Amino acid sequence: MGITVTPAAADHIGHFLQNRGKGVGIRLGVKTSGCSGMAYVLEFVDDLTEEDIVFPSHGVKVIVDEKSLVYLDGTELDFVKEGLNEGFEFNNPNIKGECGCGESFSV
Repeated sequence: MGITVTPAAADHIGHFLQNRGKGVGIRLGVKTSGCSGMAYVLEFVDDLTEEDIVFPSHGVKVIVDEKSLVYLDGTELDFVKEGLNEGFEFNNPNIKGECGCGESFSV
């Protein structure tokens, strides 16, 4: 299935990379955290490694490592604005539960 981004998320990522002046894409991963077990991690990628899996979508590259892909396969990354709030939203079909604050999830 892979990882996809919406046009809004791709636009936002593209602007960040352009303003930063370098980078091949953005890394999406997971780490153990929060009350539900796992949390998303986003970071810029300047250099790819052999373990990286690249998912191009709408002109940007989302990079995922094999261990994270197990939890993220099929995820769509979106960027939403609601009133004064804005941020990335993860539409992950693998989630079985989330904590009340929305910061962590379980699969």
